[in-house]
Amino acid sequence: MAGILNNGPADSRRGAISGGFSLIEVLVALSIVTIALTSVYRLQSDTFRMSADARFYTLAPLLAQSKLAEIERQGLKNAADGSGDFGADYPGYAWAVHMEDVRSDLLKDAKHNLTRIDLTVTQNEEMHFELRTYRFNAD
Repeated sequence: MAGILNNGPADSRRGAISGGFSLIEVLVALSIVTIALTSVYRLQSDTFRMSADARFYTLAPLLAQSKLAEIERQGLKNAADGSGDFGADYPGYAWAVHMEDVRSDLLKDAKHNLTRIDLTVTQNEEMHFELRTYRFNAD
C-alpha cells in the first residue's frame, strides 16, 4: 500500500510546480502593477490641474468683463488705475487695471480720444488672465 500512496520523485516534483509562484514571477507582477499605478496617479494629478485651469480660464474672463462694466459705469474720466480683489464671492481672485490715453493717427478729430484699458485678473498670484481693450473717451 505504501507504493500506491507515494510514486517517488515524480510526485514530489509535480507538487512543487503546482504549489505557487516563483520569486521572479512575483517581482515581474509587482513591477507591472507599480508601473500601472504610477501612470494612473500621473493621469489623476494632470486631470486635477487641467480642471483648475479650465475653471480659472472660464471664470477670469467673466470677472474681467464685470470689472470693465463697472469702470464704464463710473465713466472713463472718473476711473483711474487701481487694483483690488473680488470679495468673498471669489476668494483668491484679484484684479489690476491700468488706463492710458492713446492718440490715433486714423482719428484726427480731437473729439475722438481713445483710452487703452489693460485689465489683469489673477488667482493666488499663480494664474494670470490679461485683457486689453480700447474705448472712446468723449471730451
